[in-house]
Amino acid sequence: MRWAVLEPSRAWCGRPRGAGGAAAMEVETWTNSINQANKKALLTWAKETGINLVQINGQRRYGGPPPGWVGDPPPAGTEVFIGKLPQDMYENTLIPLFQSVGTLYEFRLMMTFSGLNRGFAYAKYGTQRAAKEAIAAFHNFSVREGCAIVVCRSTEKRELSVDGLAASVSRQELEAVLRRITVGVLSVTLHPSPGQQRAQLALLKFSSHHAAAMAKKTLMEGNMRLGGAAIKVDWLTANLKQKLQSLEEKPSPSWVQSAKHPGLPKQVPLSPVLHNALEHLNTLCRSQYLGPPLFLTRCVQANPNGWLRFWCQVVIPGYPMPFTGFTWVQDGPGRSGHEEAKVAVALQVLRMLGFQLR
Repeated sequence: MRWAVLEPSRAWCGRPRGAGGAAAMEVETWTNSINQANKKALLTWAKETGINLVQINGQRRYGGPPPGWVGDPPPAGTEVFIGKLPQDMYENTLIPLFQSVGTLYEFRLMMTFSGLNRGFAYAKYGTQRAAKEAIAAFHNFSVREGCAIVVCRSTEKRELSVDGLAASVSRQELEAVLRRITVGVLSVTLHPSPGQQRAQLALLKFSSHHAAAMAKKTLMEGNMRLGGAAIKVDWLTANLKQKLQSLEEKPSPSWVQSAKHPGLPKQVPLSPVLHNALEHLNTLCRSQYLGPPLFLTRCVQANPNGWLRFWCQVVIPGYPMPFTGFTWVQDGPGRSGHEEAKVAVALQVLRMLGFQLR
């Protein structure tokens, strides 16, 4: 089977002439004039071998999977990073070199608009052993006189952080959005945002680095909003992961309303009187002719130690604004987490309204 090589400069073909067209012609002429001999050698090699190279989003890719590949993609630890490449060197030199130590599943060369490479590439092998052999054979290898390259294990980042999600966004809603615009999502977890009040941070895990990178690009370029909030998308860092873990190990209840109010103290076993907070709130609303309170609760996070984090909202018909926020609870005797959350919420609303329970 024969395949065509896609050249970056061909993106300019078919542009309208005139003032803009003349500028396009100048750019096309300039890009075509750079490194002509090596570009021609690449085209000849691709034609002779039948290798398919596809350029998408600033990188030119071979394989992923290659022709004849059977089975699942290789596991983590099979990709190597290749740095300090001469910018006029292409796949006709690099692929045969890196194939000499093992079967390549994928080779990605980062490209500039001019058609030169950006000085680095990624080679993914069929096995972890082949990747280790590539590092041993080609790290500090001179691909040209005076040009020793760097070859090391690729980090293969597969996790993203999405900060600034509205407090009302659920995991199911976020997953539904991601399924429409990305591929390869393995898991989604929601956490309190460490940098923004009344916001959430999502951790997204993908099946591959490529899937994560494409999702990152899509989310950033799409200017996605969930619940009216602008989001910030980045790779998950070790520092952020550690910070989230430390927060989860010692969860503390929190509660916020539209106005500033003190937070709920750390949860302790409630007395029978406090357990009647729901009844007291209903009684107070009836006596003040405010109408019966409506509770909305949604579990947004569950910790291994039994703590459940709920987003809650209490709407009292006769009160000018709803009470909205988060609270941490644990399942109580004969009561679900939702019921415990309602009790904690009712208690806090009563305090906000100036009603004291003893």
